[in-house]
Amino acid sequence: MTLVYQRDRAQFRSDEWTLSSRLRGSDFRVVALAQTHCCRGDTTLVKRGLSRTAAILAAIVLGALLPQAHTAAWLIRWLVIGMLFVVFLQTRFSRESLHRSHVFLLAANLAIAAAAWGVGFLVGGRDVALAAFFCGITPTATAAPVITSFLGGRVSYVVAAFLLSNVVIAALFPVLLPFVLGHPTPDAFAQVTRSVGLLVFAPLVLAWLIRRLHPAAAQWPQHLGNLTFSAWVTAIFLITANASEFLHHQTQLSSTVLLEVAAVALLICVVNFTVGRLIGGREFPREASQALGQKNTTFTIYLAMTYANPLVALGPTCYVLWHNLWNSWQLHRHHKT
Repeated sequence: MTLVYQRDRAQFRSDEWTLSSRLRGSDFRVVALAQTHCCRGDTTLVKRGLSRTAAILAAIVLGALLPQAHTAAWLIRWLVIGMLFVVFLQTRFSRESLHRSHVFLLAANLAIAAAAWGVGFLVGGRDVALAAFFCGITPTATAAPVITSFLGGRVSYVVAAFLLSNVVIAALFPVLLPFVLGHPTPDAFAQVTRSVGLLVFAPLVLAWLIRRLHPAAAQWPQHLGNLTFSAWVTAIFLITANASEFLHHQTQLSSTVLLEVAAVALLICVVNFTVGRLIGGREFPREASQALGQKNTTFTIYLAMTYANPLVALGPTCYVLWHNLWNSWQLHRHHKT
């Protein structure tokens, strides 16, 4: 199997970047369809990036103002499972797309998580340390290949990083999380294993089975882009509402702690994008930076809410804001150049 990234101007439609997949014989190709009118298309991407960042900001503000919505927080798990299922429908693994730098990215992901926990503990104690850990350990985002295509990078590299980091880190979570939380018992291992299995591996296996039985299903995600983003914004709203409800009952909690969580999340975001670029070197600087910097925060936000508390979940929630602001700036800068 081979993984190929190419541009096809003849297939471009509606001045938008789209991703499609095609399976022919033993070859699998990821095709990034290009634009006919480049300048106008790049401007559209910038506006879309800014509008999506604005939508996330609005979801955070509304969640903070409507803590009553925390009663619907049980939906978060199913929103995450649904989004991952859609992503897994259109992604396939290819050994040819792997590069040795993927191993370094995975090692950096784990090392930054450990360092973040230590820094967070020094800055603000246990809760800030856990918030920092969940920011650092988060694997590559589902949208990272899309943003990479917008920036003119090699999509296949980021697709491989996404699959590798999400599967490996999900497999490691049942071992890592009980130790970080301070209760490494057999029951804790089993509980986290069940949660991670349902959250990641269930949609992965289901997507694989559906593709096997109905290959055309790989095209479904092309028509569900707005729906999955709406699900993501809804999840952010519910996460923030749940955190707001938690904070309303924590009268002894100072605003300093919230600022510490936001600041640590920002620091980790800067470190991730910077270290990723260094690991990518001259060959994959942009791709590796996105793979390490853009995070699948829905996964770790849910685990933080389930096994820690909503304050800890604010760490990766703040990270959502920081990496989306950076991506919007990257799209703007890419348009300028």
